[in-house]
This record gives sequence, C-alpha cells and structure tokens, in this order.
Amino acid sequence: MNIGFLASFITFCLLVSYNIKKQARKRKRDEKDFWAREAEANSVRRKPLDGLPYIKIPLERFPTHLLNDSAEVLECIDVIESLTSRKIVNLTGWTNTDLKLEYGAANITELSEYDQNYTLLARTLQKWADALTEAGYADGAVVIMEFAVSTNTDISRTYYQLADYWAARGRGDKIEQMMNTAQGLRSSNKGAILRHLKQSLDSIVGVLY
Repeated sequence: MNIGFLASFITFCLLVSYNIKKQARKRKRDEKDFWAREAEANSVRRKPLDGLPYIKIPLERFPTHLLNDSAEVLECIDVIESLTSRKIVNLTGWTNTDLKLEYGAANITELSEYDQNYTLLARTLQKWADALTEAGYADGAVVIMEFAVSTNTDISRTYYQLADYWAARGRGDKIEQMMNTAQGLRSSNKGAILRHLKQSLDSIVGVLY
C-alpha cells in the first residue's frame, strides 16, 4: 500500500473522529444549557400581560365588499371577524422557554393561545390577499398585505407580492419601509425576505439610472 495514501487516510480518520467527538461535546453542552434555562424559566413567577403588543384588526379598512360572493373570500372574512374578539400577539421566534423567562411559566398557555391566534390571522390575511390578486383586485390585496406587514408577519409571500407591486410602480420608499420592518423579524425567513426586497429596490434604481 502506498505510504502517502495510508498517511492521508489515517489523518482523515483522525479528523473525522475529532469532529464527531467535538459535535457530541457541543450537543451535550447545548442540552445541559437548555435544561438549565428551562429549570430557570419554570421558576419565574407570573407577570402581568398588560404590556404585550396586542394586535387590533381594523376590519373596517379591509375591502370586504370585493369578491364577497366567493366562498373562499367569505370564509377568510368570517375567520378575521371571529379573531376581532380574541387576544392576538405575534410571538414568532420566541420559544416556550423564552416566553416563560420573560412572562412567567404560569402564562405559557395564554401566550400560546395568543400566538396561535396570530398564526391564524397571518395565514388568513395572505389567503384572502391571494384570492383578490388572482381575481384582479391587486389594490385591495395590497391593503390587506400592508396590514399584515405592520404586524411583523414573517410570511415571505406577503413581502414578495408587495415588493413586486410597488416595484412595478416605482415606489422604492414603500419597499424601504418593508425592509425596515423585516430587519426586526425574529424569523428564519428574515434573510430571504430582505434579499428579495433588496433585489426589488435595486431593480427600481436600475431603471432610474
């Protein structure tokens, strides 16, 4: 056997073994840190939830008169109407441990409910906007999606559709506003959303210059 090949093979095996052990140590350390934080979180007392950024749905601003003979649109409107009486908070990016540390373990059930209400809201808004866009009511869809962005939604499609709409109209200021919002997202979609918005903004600049 070639000595050089053997030496390279041994070195490779040693590196693989080292990396496996390193990753195992990291997993063990991460797991230990997680359970330490979880134990700390479970001991945090209930805190008042008055200061949460509750979302109010401005149903009167939405284009409920458009396409309201569509079963799909009517379903969306019914869902949105049902949510107007519920407490809604966008907690995207927060883990249960984060929430317990911040607001107390006893509040986790309520907070989870508020966040589930938000998830339903964001998805329904986009479903409604999609239906209007497909039917040719892009302006109405924009009203709905802009409200969704104001709630810090992390649904990529919402930002992409708005960016395309405003880019086609040369409104770089609108895209910049969305970029400012996206910068504050606590979501794994943040990077992709910002890249798309920047590309849309660059496309306007390219046309102007």
